Amino acid sequence: MATLGLDATQLSPSEHQRQLRRAVIASTIGTAIEWYDFFLYSTVTGLVFAKLFFPHSDPWVGTLEAFAIYAVGFVARPIGAAIFGHYGDRIGRKSTLIATLLLMGLATAAVAVVPAYASIGIWGAVILTVLRFIQGIGVGGEWGGSVLMSMEWARNDRSRGLIASWPQFGVPCGLFLANLAVLAFSQMSGDQFLAWGWRIPFALSLILVGVGLYIRLGILETPVFSKLLAERQLDRTPMLTVIREYPREILLSAFARMAEQAPFYIFTAFVFSYGIGTLHLTRDLLLTAVLAASVVSFVSIPVFGYLSDQIGRKNMYMIGAIVTGVFGFIYFAMLDTASEPIVFLAIVLSLIPHDMLYGPQAALIAESFTGRLRYSGSSLGYQLASVIAGGPAPLIAAWLFGTFKSATAIAVYIAACAVITLIATALMTDYTGKDINAADAHERRA
Repeated sequence: MATLGLDATQLSPSEHQRQLRRAVIASTIGTAIEWYDFFLYSTVTGLVFAKLFFPHSDPWVGTLEAFAIYAVGFVARPIGAAIFGHYGDRIGRKSTLIATLLLMGLATAAVAVVPAYASIGIWGAVILTVLRFIQGIGVGGEWGGSVLMSMEWARNDRSRGLIASWPQFGVPCGLFLANLAVLAFSQMSGDQFLAWGWRIPFALSLILVGVGLYIRLGILETPVFSKLLAERQLDRTPMLTVIREYPREILLSAFARMAEQAPFYIFTAFVFSYGIGTLHLTRDLLLTAVLAASVVSFVSIPVFGYLSDQIGRKNMYMIGAIVTGVFGFIYFAMLDTASEPIVFLAIVLSLIPHDMLYGPQAALIAESFTGRLRYSGSSLGYQLASVIAGGPAPLIAAWLFGTFKSATAIAVYIAACAVITLIATALMTDYTGKDINAADAHERRA
């Protein structure tokens, strides 16, 4: 805590390295907490919400309605990116990350006390929708800041892929914690899971927020932002400026995420309603499998981030897109056996193709924008994908299966997302190993 008042641009190499470690740890832990909140909602949607908040609907219709509320959080994410991206480029990465953590945590804890349909009718679903929207605002501003908090402390241009992948590591951590909490209280509450068991993991968010705040209050602002502030190079309207000057990079970033984000939420959210409702598998089996998959990601995300530093960000990313497009067919073929060992293996393997994209993704997107607009540009590009990929994915998957009565249609959808990603990534510029802070991005493009 004693270093809070220091100027990050005047640190010795050893102190700089120490602050880099602290920034990486703070970003990763804070991101894990925020994704715990977001994934907790995702997990419980397929298990609980259709039954408690839409009890009079046909099961398939109830699932669609529950995933529609789920998608609201993704619609809100670009709004959060716009709001917090502006402040992240104006007042700093650190202050903005503290605000996003508070917003996300309080909204998640409030879900724990939302009355079900039996108590207040449709108003329960309305309140859920509002809280999900607030969640989306919070997580929309979180990603850009957490990635930059790590990446902008890097001194070695050849290690940005690895360093920026650590906040991405917060995703499997959050997924692991969310599924672990639901699994634990599923077993503890037994038949009372729908009555009260599912609510406790949401309430626990308050404790995690306290931990995250303590950690994030103890880090310095990044050297990049400190330098911009000292040299008075901050943009007065960063979000408007980045939309005007970098529309191509924003759109390409969004489309490049199609093969990563859409399958991810099919593999980790839709799988619960499909596994229980169609394959008649147990809730605990699916929770345990997703839990195991998240543990695999603990290793695979930083590994693929590191590999992107060795073979190039675009090369690693495009390989991941191809593997994802093919794996969708293998995944559903394995699920449709309804054999518990094969289903378990399919779910465990499902996040490896995703991690081939997600490991190098943070650096690939963040490197595309100049420092004074990096929070706004990378956040907006990243979160726009939520509207076209992540949010609609479980809803589209449920609709495709209900319409065609075959999971192959969902696999085709995943393959189409992979093709879009390949095209978008091919059009992006690869800054692997280059000094992205030496000049304005327009000069780098020239």
